[in-house]
Amino acid sequence: MAKKNIVVGLDVGTTKISTVVGQLTEGVVDIVGVGQSESSGLRKGEIVDIEETVSSISVSLEEAERMSGTPLQDAFVSIGGVKVSAQNSKGVIAVSRADGEISENDVSRVIEAARAIPNSPNREIIHVIPRTFTIDGQTDIKDPVGMSGIRLEVDALVVSTSTSSVKNLNKCVNQSGLQINEIIFAPLATAKFLLSKRQKEIGVILIDIGAATTNYAVYEEGEILTCGIIPIGSLHISNDIAIGLRINIETAEKIKIKYGSAYPEKINEKEEIDLSKIDKTEEGFVSLKYVAEIIEARINEIFQMIKDTLSEIGRDGMLPAGVILTGGGAKLEGIVDLTKENLHLPAQVGVALPELSGIVDKLADPVYATSIGLMTWGIDSDQHAKSSLGNIGNLPAVSGFVDKAKNIFKQFMP
Repeated sequence: MAKKNIVVGLDVGTTKISTVVGQLTEGVVDIVGVGQSESSGLRKGEIVDIEETVSSISVSLEEAERMSGTPLQDAFVSIGGVKVSAQNSKGVIAVSRADGEISENDVSRVIEAARAIPNSPNREIIHVIPRTFTIDGQTDIKDPVGMSGIRLEVDALVVSTSTSSVKNLNKCVNQSGLQINEIIFAPLATAKFLLSKRQKEIGVILIDIGAATTNYAVYEEGEILTCGIIPIGSLHISNDIAIGLRINIETAEKIKIKYGSAYPEKINEKEEIDLSKIDKTEEGFVSLKYVAEIIEARINEIFQMIKDTLSEIGRDGMLPAGVILTGGGAKLEGIVDLTKENLHLPAQVGVALPELSGIVDKLADPVYATSIGLMTWGIDSDQHAKSSLGNIGNLPAVSGFVDKAKNIFKQFMP
């Protein structure tokens, strides 16, 4: 198995670490290895224990290596955590050529100029994502290469995090035996695979309700408008249930998974849970509707923050493709109804992958959504690099590989 055809996506989450290994063969992406481990050493997406994190990453990688039958050397790695932030930036340059024709070098220069934002010394830029270009006052240009002008501007989204977060992630991944190809903000990787081109074009928000945080990314006209992290996740729901019912956290987690609903309006007030059937050390009955009210309150808090963000960018209730929900929190019963009610948008939940062949069926768990997106991002990056060198080997265009990957996996969405 040639190493050059291998692309690895490594998602380092608060409660789970997942690895997906893809092999590129004649324009087709085959999943040749997957791995998953319980994550310890992180809090709210931030690494707080190097040794524990290295151990967790190693377990996931070893499982993926056994399946793929090849040593893994490098990976595209996710980053999250409450220290990640996104802000708008503009870059401006003078076109370099005497005849005014804009080259790829000019585009690179103006994007680099957009990096020059007021930033504290302890921040590191992860992404500079160009959205639209302006040439001598002509706005909303998608690709300026080959056009003529004197002044080139770019409107970009700059995603950054603390330098310490990047250094700690690098250290943990390197100590587990991997080199990092690129660090990618988690919701951008998830959206890379989970959202369709049409959804991004007409307007959509991806909401990934994870364990300790909720990530989001908003797209319109094919470009990202904003992205970010809310420091609340499904673990907070478990904590709320434990406090509300005065039970231990393990029992609260089981109740959330087995009986949890985010929409109490659809639950009969007479429905109850016998605590002794869940945990022999507990006794008594609790109202299922009351549990749902606890869950609803916390989800409403998350959605209010997202609604505030959409209002800030003028997209509150204005995204025709609606809301795409993913992550462990999206498994809650009634989450779609509550989403529609809160955000006044169409909503749907990502579905499991259909059983195909080989080990692809192991990816039915949405815990792999981000790692698949990371792998897809890696394929995109690899083919872009090759195409810039003259399309080595006459490989298909970048978008073709991403589309083929989506076709193979049938996407997570209905």
